[in-house]
Amino acid sequence: MRAHENMSVEGDFLVEAHGEISIILMNRPEKLNAMRRSFYRDLCKVISTLEHDGRTRAIVLTGSGDKAFSAGADISSFGDLKTLDDKLAYMTDAMAGFSAIECSTLPIIAAVNGLALGGGCEITLACDIVIASDKAVFGMPEVTLGLVPGYGVLRAPQVIGRQMTKLMVMAAERLSAEEALDVGLVQRVVPHANLMTTTLALAKKVASYSSLAHTIGKKIINRSVDRSAADFATIALAMLSGSEEAAKRLRESRHLVPIAVD
Repeated sequence: MRAHENMSVEGDFLVEAHGEISIILMNRPEKLNAMRRSFYRDLCKVISTLEHDGRTRAIVLTGSGDKAFSAGADISSFGDLKTLDDKLAYMTDAMAGFSAIECSTLPIIAAVNGLALGGGCEITLACDIVIASDKAVFGMPEVTLGLVPGYGVLRAPQVIGRQMTKLMVMAAERLSAEEALDVGLVQRVVPHANLMTTTLALAKKVASYSSLAHTIGKKIINRSVDRSAADFATIALAMLSGSEEAAKRLRESRHLVPIAVD
């Protein structure tokens, strides 16, 4: 990462150092922090760097700007995924990104400051704790593009239950912050203006406790997504994204904002 005093840059990410806390900002506010093709590879690099920097004891992940945590993947970049191998490589990168969050040795807290759609919502599912602004909105609308959220269909049933997952995945239903709190996707809802203050205070509390206990506790609590299920989802989603219907819906949707697929 390129470093500038207490801030560093990796692709579309800014990383701010606040003592033992590092804030990762998804930094494309003009595009609602939509995810480019390199997003997940860069995210893996950022998390790995923080895990080994000898300073960071907890991470806060949030979006730049006042409108979005992340509206999901930038569909305009999907034109570059022309072959099944291209699509499979992208889905593999995405799964690796979610796994990097879920399996990180550091506690990762999401501060959801607005729209969390598609991959943005899936990131919250991978985080250890989710604090939401009262303006936050959650959704997995991939079905509108003839797709399904690859990581979401694996992890969401364990977090919010099978039926709520099906409602979000099959009907593209969105949840308000309070609704997300009710179903367990969010652990705390705070006034928008207090989001970062509240989240940083919690991160400092978490960081004050044993790092080894956090690492072991995460592994036991998560009991990771079954590897064979994750591999199946990666291949199935790559094949689905190459279907005629998905291709048609993607073409029709490229001009829309926000763009939200995982």
